[in-house]
Amino acid sequence: MSAFSAIGEETEQDQNEFTPGLEPQPTWCPGCGDFGVLKALKGAAAELGLSPDEMMVTTGIGCSGKLNSYFNSYGFHTIHGRSLPIARAAKLANPGLTVVAAGGDGDGYGIGGNHFMHTARENHDITYIVFNNEIFGLTKGQTSPTSPMGHKSKTQPHGSAKTPLRPLSMSLNAGASYVARTAAVNPNQAKDIIVEAIQHDGFSHVDFLTQCPTWNKDARQYVPYIDINDSDDYEFDKTNRSEASEMMFETENALHEGTVLTGRYYVDEDRPSYQQEKQRIGEMPEEPLAERYFDDSYEWERTFDNFLDKHK
Repeated sequence: MSAFSAIGEETEQDQNEFTPGLEPQPTWCPGCGDFGVLKALKGAAAELGLSPDEMMVTTGIGCSGKLNSYFNSYGFHTIHGRSLPIARAAKLANPGLTVVAAGGDGDGYGIGGNHFMHTARENHDITYIVFNNEIFGLTKGQTSPTSPMGHKSKTQPHGSAKTPLRPLSMSLNAGASYVARTAAVNPNQAKDIIVEAIQHDGFSHVDFLTQCPTWNKDARQYVPYIDINDSDDYEFDKTNRSEASEMMFETENALHEGTVLTGRYYVDEDRPSYQQEKQRIGEMPEEPLAERYFDDSYEWERTFDNFLDKHK
């Protein structure tokens, strides 16, 4: 009998199924954009017909780190910047599980930037949502990797002398096969993008603009926004890497000039995921590795035995 018999069943779900009983009401600040991420993720999971047993949400440290406390599914609250390696391990052990990783702009683009780059390069089949509010919120208002040049904070009282990191461009250059940006003020687009990101077979990166009214009062609320996929002013082929790159560069410049552009930027449906490549070369079995823990007849392999045999 499968230990994961809930996975793959077609069921109708209500998004309230993803509201936990122990901590149903989030304690984010009033007006925080993180509420928008939670709502969009619940709506996406319900639309996809997933059950809480079919999902795992890994988070890092920061305001975004509470996501898996407020979302009813399997969860793992990691240390700073480490949500991605935990998510990767979970997906490799049980490919049938829908794995979503989350982090803030400091957690994901700063402390966890190295993991972000290599997870994208390897094209792991997980969805990564980055709460981008251009500030360190939980630690009360320090400049983050996405804070604009000149932004004044506790760590940069005279204004930041650094140009902000370009998360969309970095994601594309690292190798992500699905790249999008949405905003908490655009809940319908946010839900649709998360649905697409989860359905995509490969690494999906969603840069989610989330306003912080408490610690980043100088930042705009990301309105009005323009959906580049619906606007006649922004025509490009999101399956073309060069055109996507140009659109990302324009979007990242426009944000700090007062124009908020969102939408799907790059989609590569042909590139195999990391899991598929591992199976192709024979280094990953077809059956979930995690099921072996429930198989009393399975004869466990020890990795070091393979190395010892080579030296005999």
